Amino acid sequence: MKPRAFITSTEAMDAGPVTIKKAMRLTIAVCVKLVRPVLICLLSAPVLFQPVWAESQQQSDEFRDLLNYHGAPGSSNDHSFNIFFDAGAWHGYSLPPESEAGSGFVGPFVHSLGKGQWVGNITGRLKLRDAETQHDLLLTATSSFAAPGYLRRTFKGDELTVEQTLYFPDSWHSVLRTELSSNRSTHIAFASGAQMFRAANVKGAAVGDHYNQKFSGTRSVLSTRLVADGFTGKVIETSPADVLFALDRPLVLDGVHPAVVVLEQTLVTDTTIERPPAINYTNAWNDNRARWTGYMAAMTKSHLAGLPDPDARHVAAKAVVTLLGNWRAARGDLLHDGVVPSYSDVNYNGFWAWDSWKHVVALARFAPELARSQMLAMFDYQTDSGMVPDCIFMQKADNNNRDSKPPLAGWAALKLFQATGDREFLAAIYDRLQRYHRWWSLERDHDHNGLAEYGSTDGTLIAAAWESGMDNAVRFDDTAMLKNSSTAWSADQESVDLNAYLYDEKRDLAEIAGILGKDADRLQWQAEAEKLKVLIQKNMFDADSGYFFDRKLKDGSALHVFGPEGWLPLWAGVASNEQALRVAAVLNDTKKFATRMPFPTLAADDARFSPVTGYWRGSVWIDQAYFAIAGLHRYGLDQQANAMALKLVLNAQGLTAQTPFHEVYDPLTGTGMHAPNFSWSAAHFLMLLSE
Repeated sequence: MKPRAFITSTEAMDAGPVTIKKAMRLTIAVCVKLVRPVLICLLSAPVLFQPVWAESQQQSDEFRDLLNYHGAPGSSNDHSFNIFFDAGAWHGYSLPPESEAGSGFVGPFVHSLGKGQWVGNITGRLKLRDAETQHDLLLTATSSFAAPGYLRRTFKGDELTVEQTLYFPDSWHSVLRTELSSNRSTHIAFASGAQMFRAANVKGAAVGDHYNQKFSGTRSVLSTRLVADGFTGKVIETSPADVLFALDRPLVLDGVHPAVVVLEQTLVTDTTIERPPAINYTNAWNDNRARWTGYMAAMTKSHLAGLPDPDARHVAAKAVVTLLGNWRAARGDLLHDGVVPSYSDVNYNGFWAWDSWKHVVALARFAPELARSQMLAMFDYQTDSGMVPDCIFMQKADNNNRDSKPPLAGWAALKLFQATGDREFLAAIYDRLQRYHRWWSLERDHDHNGLAEYGSTDGTLIAAAWESGMDNAVRFDDTAMLKNSSTAWSADQESVDLNAYLYDEKRDLAEIAGILGKDADRLQWQAEAEKLKVLIQKNMFDADSGYFFDRKLKDGSALHVFGPEGWLPLWAGVASNEQALRVAAVLNDTKKFATRMPFPTLAADDARFSPVTGYWRGSVWIDQAYFAIAGLHRYGLDQQANAMALKLVLNAQGLTAQTPFHEVYDPLTGTGMHAPNFSWSAAHFLMLLSE
């Protein structure tokens, strides 16, 4: 059956003269073509969708409702429930509460407005009327669900079925597609509306066939219009809280062919420099389905010993959905696409450095172009000295240049190459990687003995703790700061995790240099790695405790705090075999790290253990847990690694159900805490299930 009403094209919103900052989008001479679909093929005959749909339908059935997207905002800044984003869009939607019988979707939520703001209660609420009898056509909801890449709701009326599908053809546009079918000939007066969330900073007005919402204090505009081929959509009714669109004449259903109408929303974050591309509706839906089929195909081989494979696939698929739900396109001073830590947390609407390196390793498995862009986004703000800042935002004035983050960029770049074989990208980024690595020894080695310290550019301890990534870890309770130069300060302790990261990165850079045919560099990096290995093994391992510790610069004494920094040498491969066995025994101690959900960030028998209120004082961070498991595997301790990985997955509450990934977990109960929909938790669970 071929739909009779269909869409052929669209126009960019009329926002004044604009140009795209193309030159700013590529700071390395590499062509990064992001997965921005050419937009949704809505209305060719369904049989034309079959080659793609047949494959993706099976995946959609298996991975339906991975997360619960039902909810309604209680305030304009409500972040309490899950929101559907895709393709890098900065606006998202949810399904109405399950008790809600009306049509449409909740939203949109505009993530680029401050720390995120709902600007709509319901988008796509239908008003249907029999054009001959003038009777309203009432609908009863029959299903409401989320599948990878779209939200869908279905309804039945008197000899009428309605299907509403919401998806993103690209980072600019959302499309709410309504398909109407009947088993008899009927004429329908079609109208679709949007209920606006009342907010003082939002002003709306009809402009031609569009309804534009402008946001005070910004250059952002959200534009909505109703379109169908051969019809004209018009704004017919507005109020401070509602806008209603209607077609200029009735739809004709002949009992055979469905009709399709689209409500299109376009978000422009800066009308002075951005012009969204036109939507090519001929191929767009097929492109969306093909894109998501590709993403999910990589999840079919997910496996963890002792875990049923359907559960492994479920967790892996949820990880993919989470990472892509946090994907944000280049806008403002973010010059490349990347992944935010969590849209659910009001503080996480930018890109963080070590989050980014972890995202890259996971994204390389299913979205390598986005992985490349994520790396470039952080290096866009590399300083002349080589430093990569802690975090960057749409407004660069908000960037944090007071500190960097642990050096995992080389690891990420090598993993990306191993997944893609992209030597050209590796060659383009190599110089930046080595400059960043050299920065640590130049500005974070106070006594120039070859062992580095965390530090800051402003001399503050809080920024140095941020640089470690372990913001309030016990090991920094009695730390003081030492001045290296006018722009560089070090903590007065050498951190074992930092030096383990640096050892691993030297080995990674040696391998990268070998791939690029830079043999002199390769030998240099290998020699430096061996030298650092000796220093770490000799100075940072405590034989009495069987564990690695930070040590004080003043006298070389060990800081006897049992935290994840002590198992990082296993992940990096810098420990001797004997040292690794001793550390593994500590990790297997139920009084320390073998808790219900293993690998708390402070040993459970420490008097300062406080996993619920302490952040890095006992909660389980999945990245650190992954490093522990990978470290055990590196030294052949597979049985212990597999057993603890299984506990990690099974005892994280709701992980194999609909519960989102959380920022941290309670090691004693497995309860998820702090930010839900947390990207690096998703990334590292995905690594556990695919390695």
